[in-house]
Amino acid sequence: MPRTFALAFALLLAVPPAGAQRSPAAAARKEHADAALTRKLAALTRGFHGSVGIYARQLRTGATVAIDADSVFPTASMIKVPILLTLYDQVERGKLDLASMQVRPASLEYKYVEPTDVVGYMATGDSLPLSELAFLMLTVSDNVASLWIQALVGGGAAVNEWLAAHGFVETRVNSRTPGREAARAIHGWGQTTPREMASALVMIREGRAVSPRASEAMYRALTKTYWGENAVSQIPPTVTVASKQGFVDRSRSEAVLVNAPAGDYVLTVITKNQADTSYAAGNEGHRLIRAASRTVYEHWNPADRWRP
Repeated sequence: MPRTFALAFALLLAVPPAGAQRSPAAAARKEHADAALTRKLAALTRGFHGSVGIYARQLRTGATVAIDADSVFPTASMIKVPILLTLYDQVERGKLDLASMQVRPASLEYKYVEPTDVVGYMATGDSLPLSELAFLMLTVSDNVASLWIQALVGGGAAVNEWLAAHGFVETRVNSRTPGREAARAIHGWGQTTPREMASALVMIREGRAVSPRASEAMYRALTKTYWGENAVSQIPPTVTVASKQGFVDRSRSEAVLVNAPAGDYVLTVITKNQADTSYAAGNEGHRLIRAASRTVYEHWNPADRWRP
């Protein structure tokens, strides 16, 4: 395994992002419905063959859209955000060290290894730094790296304890978590709501997740996604976007925190019970995510003439 991943992640941690902190006044903006944007997004969901949840909020003004935003949906790979939060909490408290070398155990088995699951092609006994595991978990959404980190932090139960302690009611890890078998049968690896997943990104953006230092490191890591063909593709390449995606047969999801010219905003779109289970670019869920992302950006940034 090349050490380039370790160097890249070290560079991410070493340079503080400009303007990473939001003022308390911005964080305290009360939510109020953006009726015009709600109508636009609701129109996109009409006729969709499945269920859709959308949550969007402009941090500066508090303008909000909530369409089935508190219903429970599968996270798919978006569950890696709570795993990341728990990891950095334990790093902050000295329980884990990002520089520590981790040796792949024989017990780390995952049935469905994707082409982008770099760790899935490692042999038992191979090693790499914990920082590289975290880098792979987010950047290419490496499932095997994510399950390894989930085990290192104490399993799904430890992640769920962190979530409950920080006010997350519905967001939970289900896979490989005793007592969560029934929820796993319904939602898969994890579950969340559009509002709660958006809240996790906002916590990180505003420096309230674990610590300001940890929030900066997590935020910077979330801006490096390989999976940029849906929500991210509808935002100008000169605009920084923190994001996490999730794809399984009957669900498509994406959460983005956009440093837009007119002010930061968060958007989460999640589907479930989709009729379209294909993985082509034209999947109905992917089309919806792209359309929602473009609609929100244009609505809150009308002066920006860039087009995808």
